[in-house]
Amino acid sequence: MVRGKKVVVVMPAYNAEKTLQMTWDEIPFDIVDEVILVDDRSRDNTYDLAKAIGVHRVIRHERNRGYGGNQKTCYQTALEAGADIVVMLHPDYQYTPRLIEAMVYPIAYGLFPVMLAARTLGKGALKGGMPLYKYIANRALTFFQNVMMGQKLAEYHTGYRAFSREILERCPLEENSDDFVFDNQMLAQIAYLGYTIGEVTCPTKYFDEASSINFRRSITYGLGVVRTSIQYRLNRWGLLRSPIFDFERGRKLPQAAALAQKH
Repeated sequence: MVRGKKVVVVMPAYNAEKTLQMTWDEIPFDIVDEVILVDDRSRDNTYDLAKAIGVHRVIRHERNRGYGGNQKTCYQTALEAGADIVVMLHPDYQYTPRLIEAMVYPIAYGLFPVMLAARTLGKGALKGGMPLYKYIANRALTFFQNVMMGQKLAEYHTGYRAFSREILERCPLEENSDDFVFDNQMLAQIAYLGYTIGEVTCPTKYFDEASSINFRRSITYGLGVVRTSIQYRLNRWGLLRSPIFDFERGRKLPQAAALAQKH
């Protein structure tokens, strides 16, 4: 706990057998109270390994639900576990767990309700192995989104994030995509609600075992990002009513037990 707040780390996992142990070993358990791993029907032994190394809650989807669908189960389970602060940490070791403290403390002290670990906040992204086309696309999409949503973020596309409980309860996450654009839709919802988003710089690590979407999926994701930003602006102008910005619907996340097997 930090200042009496329960800290839960959630790990959306898919074929993470080769990197899970390294990720687990660096988690600062002096402040992390619980770790939840959701296995999205991996084709390797991620699920069995998670059980073997002692992950506190291990969930396996009956079917592959996609990256966004996996996160929906992660966040619902964390809320059911009584989390006050939730950190999303990929078990592919692309993001170091050693930054968890830097992300949790600003939330615990009430400075920010959301923290992002930005790979482009500094000069380490390309040195860390980020492909040039991804770096260029990241910077271009981030610039476009900052203009459309009136923000000044260094990066919208990091998968390393921390949230207060209030954020997860207010955002209608079930209306978001089950695909990779879920991440972007969630940040758009947070910005729409007027929350301030904090950022810390994050080292970049690209290697064979780290999960990464291919070029075709990257194009699909990029188009989804553009669409989300335009939806945001049109909803702000009152010209469109998108379900992802309909906050009267509430969170509406289904019970995690209805989507997965808990063990």
